[in-house]
Amino acid sequence: MNATLRAKAATAAMLAAGLCLTATACTNSGSTTAASGSRAPSAANSAGAQQVESPSAAPTGSGCTYRSYAGGVPRLSLAGGATVVGFSQSESTSNPFRATETKSIEDEAKRLGIKLIERNANADVNAQNLQIEDMIAQGAKALIVAPENSDGLGPALAQAKAKKIPVLTIDRTVTGTACQDFIAFIGSNFYGQAQIAADDLAGATHAQAHIAILQGTPGNNVSADRTKGFTDQLVAKYTNMKVVASQTGNFDQTDGQKVMEQLLQAHPDVNAVYAENDAMALGAIQAIRSAGKTPGKDIKIVSIDGIQQAVQGVANGQLAADIETNPRFGPLAFQSLQDFFGATGVQPKVIIKDGHFTGANAQQALAQGLVY
Repeated sequence: MNATLRAKAATAAMLAAGLCLTATACTNSGSTTAASGSRAPSAANSAGAQQVESPSAAPTGSGCTYRSYAGGVPRLSLAGGATVVGFSQSESTSNPFRATETKSIEDEAKRLGIKLIERNANADVNAQNLQIEDMIAQGAKALIVAPENSDGLGPALAQAKAKKIPVLTIDRTVTGTACQDFIAFIGSNFYGQAQIAADDLAGATHAQAHIAILQGTPGNNVSADRTKGFTDQLVAKYTNMKVVASQTGNFDQTDGQKVMEQLLQAHPDVNAVYAENDAMALGAIQAIRSAGKTPGKDIKIVSIDGIQQAVQGVANGQLAADIETNPRFGPLAFQSLQDFFGATGVQPKVIIKDGHFTGANAQQALAQGLVY
């Protein structure tokens, strides 16, 4: 960790309110399924979480190692630049999440002296398959993959498996079996994020709401979990909060704005919005203003991601809250590869800690540089 990150981590520790996103994500044991108990997360987690892993609780056995993976793969050393690692990014780095994620992987590879081959699929799963196959041809001996969607990487994963090249997935899952088709999944507790979003929206609306949901791109686990976690929480706790409309905005600001405009015309009684990512929330804000209403006053908004523009919106009162999706995978990803090639092994799911931005801490988080 460089001096800047050490300073931010120290600042985060001093902010003290620092609890993690869910109870399960705070420990080195327990289930990765979301807990619905008391939560008091803080923006202070953002910096410190960069090298803090929260593996699944009560491991069901020894972790996945190079010996057990797909019948066994060659042991590699990540020291001294002896190994080439490929990194497949799914989407453009014009997205702050993807930019921060990519930089985190690059920085940690550089720190460790690892040669990194990179490709960016720009939201094209077919291109991602071809790029992964190209990295294999270029000599990558291990792969870190941020999947474009959960179902579309079968060809690339099959080729990697046939050539005994292990694959570590980050931020989205892929179809297959851990320790057979991929080492493990590292990412956020998306279901738990959505539960917190429901609680935040309930607090902002006094649990009396007609809600529009802006769903993410179909076909990936992130959107599915963020939808189910939110609606399950409403059913369990908030009988006077009703979802009156739910439509995909494809995790995109322009699409989110267009969909929100249509939903407001069809459902003028909407007084709350749950956006499954910040880009769609920003689009919703524009649509609400165009409809002559005030975001944060006439219509309460809760979102997920934690990008700077959205957290500024929380500080300004346009959003009620924003739950972070931590993109700082570099240290955790390479530590997981080291554990995989060592004796420790890697559990099937490793949950990274996320922050939680509210009116009480958003401005402080921005001032301390804890937002990406």
